[in-house]
Amino acid sequence: MNWFQQAANPGILRLAPYQPGMPVETLERDLGITNIVKLASNENPLGPTPKLVDHLASILADSARYPDGSAYQLKGALSKKFGISTDALTIGNGSNDVLELLARVFLRPGLNVVVPEHAFVVYGLVTASLGASLIEVPCQTFTADLDAMLSKIDADTRMVFLANPNNPTGTWIKRDALEAFLAAVPTTTIVVLDEAYVEYVDDPAYPNGLKYLDQYPNLVVTRTFSKAYGLAALRLGYAVSHPEIADLMNRIRQPFNVNSTALAAGLIALEDSAHVEHGVQVNRDGLRALVAGFDRLGLPYIPSVANFISVDFGQDVGPIYQALLKEGVIVRPIGVYGMPHHLRVSVGTQAENQFFLAALDRVLAAG
Repeated sequence: MNWFQQAANPGILRLAPYQPGMPVETLERDLGITNIVKLASNENPLGPTPKLVDHLASILADSARYPDGSAYQLKGALSKKFGISTDALTIGNGSNDVLELLARVFLRPGLNVVVPEHAFVVYGLVTASLGASLIEVPCQTFTADLDAMLSKIDADTRMVFLANPNNPTGTWIKRDALEAFLAAVPTTTIVVLDEAYVEYVDDPAYPNGLKYLDQYPNLVVTRTFSKAYGLAALRLGYAVSHPEIADLMNRIRQPFNVNSTALAAGLIALEDSAHVEHGVQVNRDGLRALVAGFDRLGLPYIPSVANFISVDFGQDVGPIYQALLKEGVIVRPIGVYGMPHHLRVSVGTQAENQFFLAALDRVLAAG
C-alpha cells in the first residue's frame, strides 16, 4: 500500500466505484452494433417534455452566467405543486447528491446505518465513505422487512435508508406498514424515504411520504427528475425535510451544485403534467407486455410498480447478459445487489420491449 492509500479515509478503501449501466456508445464501439436498445438504467424512454426542446436555445443563451444557487424559482414551483415550504427543500445534482449531503451532515465513525437487503448501492457507498457502519437486514420475498429493520436500530443508528418503490426489486411498502414503522423509529434516527419512482405507482395503498413530514421531523423524502420527468442527463433531484435539516444540508451544499439548464428544465417539466401522465401509461402498458413475455417463457420475475422489472433466470446471468449485448440489447445484471440470477430490465417503448423479448427468445433458444 502506497502513502496516499494509507492517508485516505479507511472507509473509501473498502469501496469499489459505482458501475452504471453500459452506455450505448460503448456497445457501438466495442461490438460495432447499431440500432441498440438500452433497457439498463431505468430511464424514461419518451425523453423529456417536448416543451423543453423548444426552450433550449433561450436557456443556453445565458450560459455565461452562474446559476441561481438558491434555486429560487424551482423551489417556488415545487412548493406550489406539492404544498411544501420552500424552507424544507434542498435541491441537488440528482437525488444522489442530496443523499450524499444527508450522509455528510449526520454520519461519522462509530455510528451505523440500517438498510434493507437489495437496497440501492449508493446508500452503502455514502455510509462507508464517511466511516459509518452499514447494517443490512434480510428481506421477505424481496420486500423490506420493517419489523426486522426496527430490531436492528440501536443508540448508534443515525440513519435508515428506505426506497419506496425499491430499486432494483420494484417492490414497495404499503401505507399501514410505513406508518407503523415511522411511529416506532426513535426520533434520533433519520429516516430517508427515497421516492425516486413515486410517479409510477398508482395503488391507493401506496403512501405519499410528503404527507408525513409535519408529523415526523426526523423524516426526509428524496425525489428526482431523472425518471418520470425524463431529465436523467441533466441531473436534478431534491430532498424535502424539516427546515432545520434542510438548513444543515444547504450549509455544505456546493454553491452552484445544479446548473442553469437543469433548473430551467425542472420548471418546464413540472408544468407539463400531461407528458408525465402519458409516460406513466406507456410504462404500465410496457410492464404488462414484459410480464406477458416472461410468463410465456416460463421465467419467474418480481412483481414491480416502478419502471423496471427484475427477472430470475435461475443461474448466473453473465452469459445471458453477454448474449443479449450481441443482440443489441443492454439490460442490467444486479449481482452487486445480491441477486446474481436476476437481470433488471427497464421498461421501454412498445417497440423496444418487443425487440428485447425477441432477442431474449433467440438467446434462450440458443442455450
